[in-house]
Amino acid sequence: MQDYDLTVKIGNMILKNPVIVSSGTFGFGEEFEDFFNLNDLGAIIPKGISLRPMMGNPPPRIFETEGGIINSIGLQNPGFQEFIKNKLPYYRNLKTHLIINFFGKSQKEYIELARRFDSVPGISGLEINISCPNIKRGGIVFGTDPQMAYRLVQAVRKSTKLTLIVKLSPNVTDIALMAKSVEEGGADAVSLVNTFRAMAVNIHTKKPELGNMIGGLSGPAIKPIALRMVWEVNQVVHIPIIGMGGIMNAEDAIEFILVGASAIQIGTANLINPRTGIEVIHGIKKYLAQNKTNRIQKLIGALLISP
Repeated sequence: MQDYDLTVKIGNMILKNPVIVSSGTFGFGEEFEDFFNLNDLGAIIPKGISLRPMMGNPPPRIFETEGGIINSIGLQNPGFQEFIKNKLPYYRNLKTHLIINFFGKSQKEYIELARRFDSVPGISGLEINISCPNIKRGGIVFGTDPQMAYRLVQAVRKSTKLTLIVKLSPNVTDIALMAKSVEEGGADAVSLVNTFRAMAVNIHTKKPELGNMIGGLSGPAIKPIALRMVWEVNQVVHIPIIGMGGIMNAEDAIEFILVGASAIQIGTANLINPRTGIEVIHGIKKYLAQNKTNRIQKLIGALLISP
């Protein structure tokens, strides 16, 4: 069988392939180990971590809608100390990159978390979440103001030597401007897009379907918009882009790669088909064979624009 080179470089990381499982939809990884070999993934991003434990939003937290889901989990997580003590040891037996998604309610918390993770063995990179639409402080502010995002990333950059990925919010006027700002602040890569602010209403109860009223829309419904945003960002930045937003299969992943993504993240699909990650890897290899090329690098940004 022909050998395919699926390796991609993100900051200081060389990923064996461009397939990453996204924070929040893959638990802490262990929950999926019965479905396929987690070592086959390019990287794993566990559930986002804050400095202290967070309980999250009131239920209901997830609502299925046409072409996707609206979630309002509220960033529930065990906090830094519990993660290091009881979750991190599991990853030491894996042979793939571990990227930590983290967030804070203030710049000080972001800096403190980056500094702490920087000294922990076994972590390859950090994904700083400045874009979650479900918290009232911190993320939504940093993720929608280019100058605040620049200052935050610049400060975090000084606190860690790890590869720093900035996860961008789509809930902005100009996603390319935001990407350029965090690149100038010192980001090694950007990941986009996070969920779109959304809501659902039950006409019989006349109440919101979510306990927090507002949630984040993800899934196939957002893919065309996410693709457009990745393409726009690719026009202005010189750092790698990790694309996400409604990727359900290999064809979706390849679309993101063609518009400029060096790697992709699989989110909502993990909740529907836990084998999506490995199936996307196999599908990319099949596409390379059909296109008579053996290197994924040749596909990145290879979109043909009609004259």
